[in-house]
Amino acid sequence: MQAQETLSSSNRGQAKIWSTAAYLLLSFPSGILYFVVLVIFLGLSVGLLIVWIGIPMLILGLYLSWQFAIFERYLAMHWLNCYISPLALSRQPRQNWLQYLRAHLTNKMTWKTLAFLLLKFPLGILSFVFAIQVPILMLVLALITFILGFVCTPILYLILVARNAPLVIRWPGRRPIYLNGMKDLIRYVFTGFGLVLLPRYILLGMAWIWQQLGRALLGMNNQDLRVAQAEEQVRREQAKAERAELSRQQLIVNVSHELRTPVASIRAHLEVLLKACAHDDGLVLQPQELSNYLGIAHRETVRLSSLVEDLLSLSRTEADKLRLNMASVPPGEVIEEVYQALLPLARKERMITLVHSLPERLPRVQADHQRLTQVLMNLVRNAITYTPNGGIISISTRQEHSDYLVISVADTGMGIPADQLAQIFERFYRTDASRSRSSGGFGLGLSIVKDLVDAMGGKITVESQEGEGSCFHIHLRLAQAITN
Repeated sequence: MQAQETLSSSNRGQAKIWSTAAYLLLSFPSGILYFVVLVIFLGLSVGLLIVWIGIPMLILGLYLSWQFAIFERYLAMHWLNCYISPLALSRQPRQNWLQYLRAHLTNKMTWKTLAFLLLKFPLGILSFVFAIQVPILMLVLALITFILGFVCTPILYLILVARNAPLVIRWPGRRPIYLNGMKDLIRYVFTGFGLVLLPRYILLGMAWIWQQLGRALLGMNNQDLRVAQAEEQVRREQAKAERAELSRQQLIVNVSHELRTPVASIRAHLEVLLKACAHDDGLVLQPQELSNYLGIAHRETVRLSSLVEDLLSLSRTEADKLRLNMASVPPGEVIEEVYQALLPLARKERMITLVHSLPERLPRVQADHQRLTQVLMNLVRNAITYTPNGGIISISTRQEHSDYLVISVADTGMGIPADQLAQIFERFYRTDASRSRSSGGFGLGLSIVKDLVDAMGGKITVESQEGEGSCFHIHLRLAQAITN
């Protein structure tokens, strides 16, 4: 094992040498390219600034220099194996050409990256020369040390025998070299006591210089980074506040629109009842007509009550005040409760067959019993709404892998168009608005279902084919997987 780790470390060191040499060799042509491009675009733009073409050339030059800096930062981080702080924390919002020019001219990083790109030309020449000369220098040193070793080995061996003790050679700033016998003597003498590795240290020294330049000129310093992080946090909070305000405005508009229909219906039917009670115009309602009017008013008040409950659930979720009593819940009990509660509704009102199939031993899930019941109630009610008379709705379960239980609610209803599947969990979204209003839907049920499932640590998915039906899958963590 130790031999493998040593070999792996040696391979990494060799790869670092090769990547460093490649970076130094590339510094020369890249430095020429940067110098030529910057001189052409930035130099000419300054000279032509009084003409309209000068400003576009300046913008193009700044843009190219920024892209060159991004490329150089990538090379330095991956080829020189050093970390460099980012040039910027986030992408700038869309700007016109004047805003882009002002932002870059006032940005400290623009001038630092320009300095790095201009230094790339002279230092690139020096790096290229060193990278080319290193193999030659290594061969020359190897030949010199071989000759010196051939001449000096017998003399040093005689000294070693005469001393009858290890020969110690001390270099300033390095650990002493101990020569205990002929084996050590040959190994150190024929490597020039480390002089053969001198070109390698020169190569790493040049890489160290480029690392320091990259850290200083291709990334923000610590103070600028902290300031940028604070500004980024402020921007995120402002964007969050703007989204919340826009969501609030849309919510008010949508709720006002949804309230108008049931309120108008209740008002109209109550006015008819009041006129019938007054007997001023001779209007007399039969018991059947009276029952119809009262039934319609009752359904509309139920719709209003449902909307209020949905809005309360929505507000709790948005305010992060949704309290969950997470526990080990037997899903079979929840499914049976929902089945017994909605079976009469499915049979009497829509003549729909509601079935459920559960295995004998069903694992417990980590969830909130009340909220899981609410989720299944919403899904089954939604299925009843969109399933024609005589259809079938089924509730089933299956275990997914070893950590999740999937509860599925499938129907033989109208289905959901493929282009609308990604939008059905949005608030107030309805695939068929006219049908939803007539059946009591507000477009909040699926949104609340998704919020509740997410809050319980699960996820909800949907499969649907238009004209054939839909199937919603609730994925919940097993209680046993949580404890393990």
